[in-house]
Amino acid sequence: MYNLITKTIDLGDGRTIQIESGKLAKQADGSVVVKMGDTMLLCTVCAAKDIKPDVDFMPLTVEYKEKFAAAGRFPGGFMKREARASDYEILVSRLVDRALRPLFPDNYHAEVFVTITLISADVEILPDALAGLAASAALAVSDIPFNGPVSEVRVARVDGKFIVNPLASDIDIADMDIIVAATKENIMMVEGEMSEVSEEEMLEAIKIAHDAIKQQCQALEELKVLAGKTVTRTYEDHLSDDVLQQKVHDFCYAKLYDVVNQGITNKDLRSEAFKAVKKAFIESLGEGHSYNGKLIDLFFHDEEKHAVRNYVLDTRKRLDGRGTEEIRPIWSEVDYLPAAHGSAIFTRGETQSLTSVTLGTKLDEKIIDDVLFRGTERFLLHYNFPPFATGEAKSPRGLSRREIGHGNLAHRALKRMIPGPEINPYVVRVVSDILESNGSSSMATVCAGTLALMDAGVKIVRPVTGIAMGMISCNKTNRFAILSDILGEEDHLGDMDFKVCGTTKGITATQMDIKVDGLSFETLRLALEQAKKGRLHIMDKILSTLSAPREDYKPHTPRIVKLYIEKDQIGAVIGSGGKVIQDLQKRSDTIITIKEVGNQGEVEICGNNAASIDMAISFIKALTTEPEIGANFTGVVKNIQAFGAFVEFLPGIDGLCHISEIEWRRLDKVEEVLAVGDKIEVKLIGMDKGKYKLSRKVLLPKP
Repeated sequence: MYNLITKTIDLGDGRTIQIESGKLAKQADGSVVVKMGDTMLLCTVCAAKDIKPDVDFMPLTVEYKEKFAAAGRFPGGFMKREARASDYEILVSRLVDRALRPLFPDNYHAEVFVTITLISADVEILPDALAGLAASAALAVSDIPFNGPVSEVRVARVDGKFIVNPLASDIDIADMDIIVAATKENIMMVEGEMSEVSEEEMLEAIKIAHDAIKQQCQALEELKVLAGKTVTRTYEDHLSDDVLQQKVHDFCYAKLYDVVNQGITNKDLRSEAFKAVKKAFIESLGEGHSYNGKLIDLFFHDEEKHAVRNYVLDTRKRLDGRGTEEIRPIWSEVDYLPAAHGSAIFTRGETQSLTSVTLGTKLDEKIIDDVLFRGTERFLLHYNFPPFATGEAKSPRGLSRREIGHGNLAHRALKRMIPGPEINPYVVRVVSDILESNGSSSMATVCAGTLALMDAGVKIVRPVTGIAMGMISCNKTNRFAILSDILGEEDHLGDMDFKVCGTTKGITATQMDIKVDGLSFETLRLALEQAKKGRLHIMDKILSTLSAPREDYKPHTPRIVKLYIEKDQIGAVIGSGGKVIQDLQKRSDTIITIKEVGNQGEVEICGNNAASIDMAISFIKALTTEPEIGANFTGVVKNIQAFGAFVEFLPGIDGLCHISEIEWRRLDKVEEVLAVGDKIEVKLIGMDKGKYKLSRKVLLPKP
């Protein structure tokens, strides 16, 4: 019925990864199941047989999906079925896409769809570190052209020891957590977060990851042979015209090189200068020429790329006239938005972020209900990139994968510098709106986020800055240039996009994508050293705007106070059906939340002024403190009977003031003195079978 082939990868510590093919989804071009423990991923890959006309890019789509049934759970929501992709699914899809995309042949433009599905879940074995391996394995057992194999692993450091593909519980206590993608020869992608580690420590983690990846790539090569897929399908390079390509080079290259040599700092003016060269070339062909316009665009782009790259390597100067290590001009400002709890503008060259900070209560926590992750998040960071940031005349169409990815990088850079609830009682939301962009907008978000947090009075551990590094290289001449603070064009035309975030003490997050083969560890080391210089330069700039977190929060920021009660007193504060706590919130105009922490109840009170908070505190203390006999209280008459009045002398606590204890004189009826709703002063004079006995008359002058 099927021809099963398997390959096992030994991780060297008793754990194994098993790859099998030929059993499931056999009509796909390639299909595998990757299993580690009880975690299983099904990955399929399909490529179109025909190439769409005039497609000049790699139309690759990677979809990572998680089935709730894999963890024995029902999906949430009314429909009770999987719906739109979660942020985690999108981030895993991006990890795989970034590892695969550079390895398809440059002239292969058929649509390729990679679908990775979590079909069984072990909560201790995270699937994101296996997804890249699964995708590469599916390509290995197909005939789709691919310059792999490639694989991904996670490396975490726990108690000073590096672990390859650690357990989820290990990651929770790790001070370094990175995912690395690589071929046997070269590093392709790095993504991760750290607790202020050094450049050397990060390089060591990457080396350990690469050693593990080499073994996995060897297994994939052997799997390819077992599957009999040693010959790939043929395809036609539909975007070729040697005559036209030579014409474009002869006419355009020198002119483009001259444009670059002008060092035009304005992106729009530079773009117009390049367009003028192309327009002149098209005019030189004469009216009614028969050349393909798509090919003209493609070949012109190639010449622009060659001119820019060669100019940088020849002169060590860049498109905007800067040197290779020079940072664009920076200006920043805080407290720009008067109604926000904290705000900042950070502008570097033609890239600008307007960032706000909002401080909230436990009720504002983000609730996470993914297949593998359930819980809450107290620090949120959202990144928005509207079309007008690059001058595009179009309407925003929902949240893009790029926005989720860039926001996640900035979130990872800052989150380890946000102090815990004992220092920072607030739920924190940072929102970065990119108003202008010409490269490094995610790093502008990190810088603006740091300033906005300090402006809000959040006592961050240390300020964080970020920088995007690039590289232009030539294997033929063995020349390369590492570029600090890259422009958008340098990212597009260059060989590397290496984002590094950190404090003065060390690195907190990184993201690297490589577009060429042959990046050595020595080159990585040089890039990290140059990035550190740039980060510290940027740090000086932002600290000159605001050197430390403000001593106090803004006047309009809600204040939060915490107090602790005994665990068995939580019910008394909440009351039946939440009646007591709801009434207390209404009376004091506060927001009150309670959660169990160990053997105690943690009560968080949020109010707009000290009087409201003090009122709530006094009520809660009264509710949770045993009333002392002999103490005086101000109570409210709640009910009147023939034998006396029931008085609420503490929130939710009633006592009986007998008719004989209302006044010194004899009363025929309680109503002679009291009515429901009256506020009266009473004294707790005793207990009778667990009920409180009150007296009003002892507080009155005795006749």
